Amino acid sequence: MDLKKVSEFLTPALWLVGGLMMLASLANAAPNPNFHIYIAYGQSNMAGNGEIVPSVDQATNPKNFLMLASHNANASQRSGKTTQSIKTGEWYPAIPPMFHPFENLSPADYFGRAMVDSLPGVTVGIIPVAIGAVSIKAFDKDQYRAYFSSAASYIQNWAKDYDSNPYQRIVDLGKKAKEVGVIKGFIFHQGETDGSGTEWQNNVYKTYKDIVNALELDENEVPFVAGEMMNDPTGNSGQGSCCSSKNGGIAQLKSKFKKFGLASSQGLKGNGKDPYHFGREGVIELGKRYCSEMLKLIDKTIDPDAPEVNLVDPSQSTVPDEPPEEYGPYGEAPAKIPGTIEVEEYNKGGADKGYYDLSKGNEGGKFRKNDVDIYQPNMGLVVGHCQKGEWLKYTVKVEADGEYEISALVASDNTTGGFELYMDDTRIGEKIVSEGKGFTSFTTVSGGKASLKAGEHELKLEIVGDWIDIDNIEFKAVQSDEPPSGIDAIRLSMTEAESNFNLFDMQGKHVASFKASGMDAAVRMIKEGVKGIRRGVYLVRSAGKMGIKQKVVTYEK
Repeated sequence: MDLKKVSEFLTPALWLVGGLMMLASLANAAPNPNFHIYIAYGQSNMAGNGEIVPSVDQATNPKNFLMLASHNANASQRSGKTTQSIKTGEWYPAIPPMFHPFENLSPADYFGRAMVDSLPGVTVGIIPVAIGAVSIKAFDKDQYRAYFSSAASYIQNWAKDYDSNPYQRIVDLGKKAKEVGVIKGFIFHQGETDGSGTEWQNNVYKTYKDIVNALELDENEVPFVAGEMMNDPTGNSGQGSCCSSKNGGIAQLKSKFKKFGLASSQGLKGNGKDPYHFGREGVIELGKRYCSEMLKLIDKTIDPDAPEVNLVDPSQSTVPDEPPEEYGPYGEAPAKIPGTIEVEEYNKGGADKGYYDLSKGNEGGKFRKNDVDIYQPNMGLVVGHCQKGEWLKYTVKVEADGEYEISALVASDNTTGGFELYMDDTRIGEKIVSEGKGFTSFTTVSGGKASLKAGEHELKLEIVGDWIDIDNIEFKAVQSDEPPSGIDAIRLSMTEAESNFNLFDMQGKHVASFKASGMDAAVRMIKEGVKGIRRGVYLVRSAGKMGIKQKVVTYEK
C-alpha cells in the first residue's frame, strides 16, 4: 500500500471530521448574554471627525470593547498611529478609526467605553457602518442603488468599503454578531445632508425596521438612539452651525420607534474648522450621552453564570444552548375544566407548536418573550393584536363527562373580531364575537355549549376575525337537578339586573367572574370564600353605567 496516498487521503478526511465536530459544537452553543452589541450608522459625524490622540486612543486596547470590522485596512492606511490591520467580518479591539481607514474619532468609540464602564461584567461590541455626506437613502435597501448611481464620485468611492451596499453590510455583520452575542440597540447620527422632515423621518425608521426584520430582532427590545446636529453658534471660526435647525425634526423621531432616545448636542463644541462637525471634546461627550440614553432603554441584567467574553475570539465564550422547550401545558399541570383558562397561559413549545402568530415580537411586551402579543390594559393580562389565522393551544383536563357552558371575556372596537374553539381538532361551541364596546371595555360573551368527555385533551383557540383582545375562557358545567351550592347558587338566585364582578389577585391576574346585587354583596361573598380561591388579598371590580367600582378584599378563612 502507498502510505503517501493514504496520508494524502486521511488529511482532508480528518479536516472534514474536525470541521463537522466544530459545527456540531457551535450548533449546541448560544450567544453570550453578557456580550452586548450595538449597530452604529449614519454619516460623517458618526464615521468620525474628532481628532485621534494615539497615546490615548490607540496605544492600548480598550477594556472589554470590541469592533466587528466592516472593511479591510492595513495598519499603515489607518489614521493616527496604530499597528492594527483589520479584515471584514473579524473581531478586534475597538481602536479608532472604526468606520473607514481615513476617518478619525467617532462618538461610537466613547459610547462603547462608557457602556463598559457603566456595566461591570459586560463586553461591548460595535458594528460600524457610516459614510460621510450621504443621504439616509444610502442605507435603504430599496433606494441605495439609485442613490449611489448619481452620488458624487468621492461618495461612491467611500461606499466601496461596504461593497456599495451599507444596508447589506450591516445585516451580514449583524448575523455574524448574533452567533456570539446579543444585539442590544442602534446608535445613529445622520441628517446634515437631507434631514429632518417627515420623509426623512419615515426613511430613518424604515432603515431601522428593515435591519431589525432581517436580523429577526424585536422592536420592543432593541432601542434606537439618535444624535442631534451640532449646535455651536460660535465655535467654528465664526461659521456657526449648519444644521441645528433640524434638531426639532430629529426629536420627532420619537413617534416612530417603540424605544427611542435622543443624545443632545447642547453645549458641545465644533472642530473650529467648519460648521458641520464636532471637535474631539464634543465627539467624546456625545458618545457618553449616547451611552446615558441607551442605559435608560436596555435590559441591564447580567448573567452571573455566563463565561467572560474571549476578547480574541468571542466564539470561544458562547454558552451551552438551552434544550428546546418541550410541548406541554404552561403550568405544572393541564388547565382544569370546569374552570377558567387564562388565554396568555398557552402551551409551551414555541412557534407552530404552542402558538401561531403573524407579527414578529410581543407587541404588548408583557409576560412572555415570544411572538404572541400580550398586554395589560387594566388589571389583568390579555392576548391582543389578534389577526385571522392565528391560534393558541392549551392542554386541558376535563374532570367529568358532561355538558359545559362556554364564555369568554373579550374586548374590541369592532363587532367582527372573534374566535372559535376546537377540542382535539373538533370544533366545539359557537363562534365568540366581541360586542365592539372598545378595547378597554371587556364583556363576557357566550360561546354556547359543548358535550365533553373526561380526560386530557388539546384545546385550540383559532382567530377567525381580526382585532379582538381576549382575557380568559370559562367552561362551566351545566347544572343538574341537584340543589346548587356556593357561588353558583348565588348566581342562580340573582336577577338579570344585577352587576357583573371580576376578581383579581395583587399581581393583576384575573381569578374569577361572578354576579352580585352590589359591591357590599360581592365583598361579603369573597370574605365567605369562593371555591378554588386561596387565602389572600384581592381586588373586586365592577363596571357599569355609573362607572368603575373597585375594592380591596382580604379572604382569611
